[in-house]
Order: sequence, then structure tokens, then C-alpha cells
Amino acid sequence: MTENKINSAAYLVSRGGEESSAATKAEKLDKNNAAVASHHATPENGMAFEEVLAKKLQPNHAYGIKLSQHAQKRIAERQLDLDAQEFFKLRQAFDTLKNKGGKDSLVVTPKAAYIVDVDQRSIVTAMDKNDMQENVFTKIDSTLFIN
Repeated sequence: MTENKINSAAYLVSRGGEESSAATKAEKLDKNNAAVASHHATPENGMAFEEVLAKKLQPNHAYGIKLSQHAQKRIAERQLDLDAQEFFKLRQAFDTLKNKGGKDSLVVTPKAAYIVDVDQRSIVTAMDKNDMQENVFTKIDSTLFIN
């Protein structure tokens, strides 16, 4: 019986070493999980990290069309109204130009004129249709007028 107690004590001591090692591993895992969880924490604005990252990766993308920073600036300066109907027309214009082999194109709508990069589905710049008078458009390979 005494021998069994000694063997049991030796077993517990040897297992205790493993258990404490397992406990240390569990503590490290908890710390790693806490670090990972901090990446998923929501910033003050209430957006999750993944949402912020996605927004940063595609900040100028709306309705399947990208707006260059230059285009954003021109649209704001020129107070162009880009409503849903205008975006729908532009989306159709990109598809039409792509099918016809356009690369860098001028798209003229009833509201405005846009220089677009067809392959990137990006608006490079924009101007009010009335401001088009006597302007020279260079480096374009196609023009599309939309009613």
C-alpha cells in the first residue's frame, strides 16, 4: 500500500509538471486570443476592424464605380449632383464602352461630362456639362453621349 502511495505521488509529481506546462500554454493562448480579439474590437465610431479595413481598401467605390480623388475633388468643387440615376447611367456607360473596346473615354450625360478609365471602372475627372464649351479633351479613345 505504501508503495502504491509512493507511485501515485511520483505520478502526480510527473503529471503536475505536465499540467503546469499545459497551464502555461493555456495562459499564453489566452493572451494570444486577447491580442487577436483586440483586432476585432470596435473603434469609437462603432465600426468593426474588418469594416474599417474594407472601407480603407475601397474608399472611393460606389455602385460598381470608383471615384478617383481628383474626381471627388472636382465633383465637390463644381457641385455636381451625382444621384442614383446618374450612377446608373454611368454604370451602363462603362459596360457599353467595355463592349466596344473603349479604354479612356469621355462620357457625356444630361448633367455632366466625365473622363473615365473603362478597365478600372473609375471616374478620373468630372465637369458640369455647361463648362464643356471650348474645352479640349486629350488622351481619350472614345466618347459616349447618354440621354
